[in-house]
Amino acid sequence: MKAAPLKPGMAARPQASRIGVLLPLPLPGPYDYVLRTGVDAPRGTLVTAPLGPREALGCVWGAGVGAVDAAKLKEAVPLEGAPRLPPTLCDFIDWVADYTLTPPGMVLAMALRSRAAFEPEGARTAYVKGDTTPTRLTPARARVLGVAEDGLARSVTALAEEANASPAVVRGLIAAGALKDVALPEFDLVPRPDPDFAAVPLNAEQESAAQAIKQDIDAQHFSVSLLDGVTGSGKTETYFDALAEAVRCGRQVLILLPEIALTVQFLDRFAARFGCRPAEWHSDLSQKERRRVYRAVMKGEARVVVGARSALFLPFPALGLIVVDEEHEQAYKQEDGVIYHARDMAVVRGRIENCPVVLASATPSLETYVNAASGRYQWLKLSRRHGAAILPEVKLIDLRHARAEPGTWLSQPLREALQSTLDAGEQVLLFLNRRGYAPLTLCEQCGHKMTCKQCSSWLVEHRYHRRLMCHHCGYSEATPRTCPQCGAENSLIACGPGVERVAEEFASAFPAARFAIASSDTMHGPLETQAAIRAMGKHEIDVVIGTQIVAKGHHFPQLTLVGVVDADLGGSDGDLRARERTFQLLHQVSGRAGRAEKPGLVLVQTRNPDDAVMQALASGDRDTFYAQEAEYRRRAGAPPFGRLAAIILSSHDGEAVQEIGRLLAKAAPKAKGVKVWGPTPAFYRLLRGQTRERLLVQAEKSVDIQAYLRAWLARTKTPNGVRVVADIDPVSFF
Repeated sequence: MKAAPLKPGMAARPQASRIGVLLPLPLPGPYDYVLRTGVDAPRGTLVTAPLGPREALGCVWGAGVGAVDAAKLKEAVPLEGAPRLPPTLCDFIDWVADYTLTPPGMVLAMALRSRAAFEPEGARTAYVKGDTTPTRLTPARARVLGVAEDGLARSVTALAEEANASPAVVRGLIAAGALKDVALPEFDLVPRPDPDFAAVPLNAEQESAAQAIKQDIDAQHFSVSLLDGVTGSGKTETYFDALAEAVRCGRQVLILLPEIALTVQFLDRFAARFGCRPAEWHSDLSQKERRRVYRAVMKGEARVVVGARSALFLPFPALGLIVVDEEHEQAYKQEDGVIYHARDMAVVRGRIENCPVVLASATPSLETYVNAASGRYQWLKLSRRHGAAILPEVKLIDLRHARAEPGTWLSQPLREALQSTLDAGEQVLLFLNRRGYAPLTLCEQCGHKMTCKQCSSWLVEHRYHRRLMCHHCGYSEATPRTCPQCGAENSLIACGPGVERVAEEFASAFPAARFAIASSDTMHGPLETQAAIRAMGKHEIDVVIGTQIVAKGHHFPQLTLVGVVDADLGGSDGDLRARERTFQLLHQVSGRAGRAEKPGLVLVQTRNPDDAVMQALASGDRDTFYAQEAEYRRRAGAPPFGRLAAIILSSHDGEAVQEIGRLLAKAAPKAKGVKVWGPTPAFYRLLRGQTRERLLVQAEKSVDIQAYLRAWLARTKTPNGVRVVADIDPVSFF
């Protein structure tokens, strides 16, 4: 970070102007500083500001408001080149901080994820053909000079690779003057998508939906649209068409995806449509890539960015469209640090930027569904699959009657369907949303359960690694041969299936079939995920046995059978959204079948075939299921018809957590339309070594729940060892 040539901290001149500087730290608000006379630093300007013994990166947030004499204040210095966050981003940061009850500096830190991007841009040295002819011209040297004939500047490595020569040959030509150096910018320009590169013909429904979005893009008008289409209906092609209009208008586009794994096929589809890949933003980027993308976004060079939820805080100067794909996904909720829901905050940023927001899903969240049904959001419907594809047939397998053999998990009807599909040369997805080999290991002698030492959760057996692992804190240990409780040898048994155990059973029953396990344990990062997806697309794999990592967003034309091994997982865990999430996940899994010309079949193994979720899956009547869920929520005063907020207490001192929980409950203000529940132990009472308790606030929709929480939390002094976190609009209750 390089500031203008002025030593920070030197005495301010009497005419210096007072400013408020927000620092990316958990502080309650901006600190007052002064600017040197004549320096202009409007809101959003990035500065270096003295903070104790060090210099900190900060952002001008407005006029100073303190009572300290300006002559006593330290001086903030704008960075070289005066980089500036867009004022709309500053407004967005303020809104998020206020809504989530988070210090604004913590939200600002999310917008300054690549501080190196504010450094002056460096230069790269490249080489072109010079005016000197070398006295000794070997065949390798001739090849290098032949490559350089076109006049394009290349690095030493690039010249060597294209000429099939060693870097030493290139350096010899440089020393001889046959190649001369030229300075290039530090980073290549981000390629601009061509909106007319390979436009895809749309059907009438797609065209109508795209046109509605394009009208708002052209008018630079804020709107929210639910792009509601059955799986395989062409939602992506529809918003691609709208995206092309935004690019033509010189605007920037942000596409949010819930998981990095979904970007693999998406980036290929984008490149096929627009002639180049979009800029990417996610946690798997290197620091250099992060710097390049951040700088390109800030300069307006990156026209389209595809990213995870943190991309919402990038400094777009000309945002013209926001797309939230698979908007129902729980992965959009950030559960630590700044606790926010990216889908909801995307709507807020769209309003501040005055641009349209598209929420796309085949199974929208109930909140979005109700907003569309009530007319608050524009409802754009795609009712049929694109092209010749039709929706798959869904059949329920009642495990109370079609029982599998003891110790097995694939029923006879599912095995028969597997055999038929494999004989036909088609592909299969076996789905079980449970990683590892078995979720529980216990001693058959004394009943002891293997649990995590840091969390109140079972250790999951991962037989391929021969370890027991905690999926919450990462603790692991080698699978013991004796019970740690009673000392019995070889008494530990695996209870229940994970994907590894299903794969073991499948391999035994179908030894000739080629299969792969797809879970976050077996696919480490985008490259491995990409390799597996491409292998599936090339039919190098017959069967994928996977968790939710393969449940959505992927298109495999030869995949005609989906088998859901255990559809009852997660259906009744006391969470008000459990049934909704179960339906969404299983519906998305079902949608992987029959996406091309061949019809698809989905077999769902369940012990509760009469449950509303199972009946909705079998009948395909999503809207009736949603109407029932909406009525349940309405009666309970639960979202979207009421408001919820959670207070989570945590500490290594369990007694302190319980005491603060009791004090908070007693201090809860009495208010009309507000109920406070708890304190009660969290679902995982012990997590990463800390004891946790929760309180839940339920309020009518008209209640300002943030104001209520501020007044409440101000009544109780919390000791330093106890952490108190507010979660507005919680989506999980663990």
